[in-house]
Amino acid sequence: MRIRATTRLLAVVGDPVGHSLSPTMHNAAIAALGLDAAFLALRASRETFPVLAKSILAAGGALNVTVPHKGAAAALAESPSDLVRRSGACNALWPGVAGIAGDNTDVPAVAREAAALMDGRRVHRTLLLGTGGAARAVALGLAEAWPGVELAVVSRDAGRGAEFAKWAREAGVRCRVSGDRKDEPADLVVNATPLGLGPDDPPPADAALLARVAPAAVLDLVYAKGGTKLVALARGAGIRAADGRGVLVAQGAASFGLFFGVPAPEEIMRAAVEDALRP
Repeated sequence: MRIRATTRLLAVVGDPVGHSLSPTMHNAAIAALGLDAAFLALRASRETFPVLAKSILAAGGALNVTVPHKGAAAALAESPSDLVRRSGACNALWPGVAGIAGDNTDVPAVAREAAALMDGRRVHRTLLLGTGGAARAVALGLAEAWPGVELAVVSRDAGRGAEFAKWAREAGVRCRVSGDRKDEPADLVVNATPLGLGPDDPPPADAALLARVAPAAVLDLVYAKGGTKLVALARGAGIRAADGRGVLVAQGAASFGLFFGVPAPEEIMRAAVEDALRP
């Protein structure tokens, strides 16, 4: 990657962010199209994120945003999309005609990947693990793919779970805190927590829970070489499962189009991610 005085700087910003394959797939796409740009991974605390983001955007750059800054990114967007307004979460920022533009490309990416994983089967009930910005994208994405779907949200913090369920209902999504009923049957289990990013992390759900819930499929938004522990548990139980690489590529390709104004070479981006995650 050669950086010139004219090179446009783009980045994924989060904390942690060292695991992110966004630079890998975006730089592959940039090279394939011969663009004068470079995509980096930058770590920022909650305190430094706004300053860093505004500096890159003021220089004509663009950002993908990951944990824990999607809510702060939504607040920065001066021209937010409808999905940003509805979700309160933003994962793509770029200089727009009317100030900083923001979108949530996670929502359609989740809808597409979940539908592919279900392979034509309808989702009536989903067990959703997590309450952050990624979980909001899951809620809206699943409601878009399967209108009327019910979400049972699991949170380690009862207050956050209740707050999420309230937000979801106000957004038109059927949702309740799972509480003691998290073992009820579900068609789909989605992990929208960061559990699994660290090599020593336990899986966000164990084999016993999967056996009781008996889902048709499991979608883990975390990705890892060879698949995550949750994916391994699900497949070991004969359940269709996928980690977050498909969502990563889908949201990244949509973001690329917004950043550069040209269609993304999605298959090149996918190949770069698959190569990086090969065991």
